[in-house]
Amino acid sequence: MAPQPGLQFGSVRVLDTALEEVRQRGFSLMEGFLAPDELKAAQDALWLHFPTPEDYFNDPGRYAQYAGSQFAGVEEFPYLSWDLNRLAVHPDLVDAAERYLGSPELHLYKVELWAKYSGAINYDQPLHRDYGSHSLVVPRLDHRYQQMTTFIYLSDVTLDDGPTRIVPYEDGAHVPFTPLYIERGAMADVEVPMVGPAGSLLMYRSDILHRGSNFKAEERARFSVLVDFQARGTTWGGKMAWPKQSPERWATFIPRCTVRQRDLFGFPRPGHDYWNEQTVADVALRYPGIDMAPYRPAEHSPSDS
Repeated sequence: MAPQPGLQFGSVRVLDTALEEVRQRGFSLMEGFLAPDELKAAQDALWLHFPTPEDYFNDPGRYAQYAGSQFAGVEEFPYLSWDLNRLAVHPDLVDAAERYLGSPELHLYKVELWAKYSGAINYDQPLHRDYGSHSLVVPRLDHRYQQMTTFIYLSDVTLDDGPTRIVPYEDGAHVPFTPLYIERGAMADVEVPMVGPAGSLLMYRSDILHRGSNFKAEERARFSVLVDFQARGTTWGGKMAWPKQSPERWATFIPRCTVRQRDLFGFPRPGHDYWNEQTVADVALRYPGIDMAPYRPAEHSPSDS
């Protein structure tokens, strides 16, 4: 799908054909997922967390922390700007996860903001499957209890920019789940590079062989947001414990969310036995500006949830 001009937030629905491609092939890349205005706002907010490419390449030694590991450029959710935070709860992303996983009962279990700078470190990886760090068990061959993992591109990803390389399901289905990593170069002939412009959405399954690759050109940088979902109740899967993240950032994020968006993180639903006059009052103090009306026991109705 080509990018469309003039799109507003929540106006680009992931097509059923793209979700079916994830089911059958293991992945799908959709261009133009983010509208130009929301993409620009998110890009501008990146510099609250990372050096601009110009600043970085003017003096890489000043930013030596990015040479520590491939994951040194990962920042965990929530972020300093609503323009980044809202991407994790983007209504069309949530809608796609509901349709793909076959349930509105979702658990948003991971959000990461990832910056990479060419030359900082070698970003090449062996082929692996993400279930290894997203689950205590292994995937089912009948594809039940799946997880949907995603990248939202905040910069163009060309062949020079270290694109994720994915082995289509039909080419990797014969490879056992254990060991998790396989020999480098073993399936290079069937890898597909995930190239696309900023604003693209990459969706793939956690049982799909893939790897990060290194930059092929100097003074290149790559930025993306990773957002992962599973069905609620998948107790053996996950990646982050949300309460351990910055309380100050949650204090600004939670009040701006809808009831549905809070629910994705496990926030108690309206009508839950957790809510009473005390908890309603104290949660209101913890999150200044939050509308607690839906959570007050006397005011709850089925439509609130």
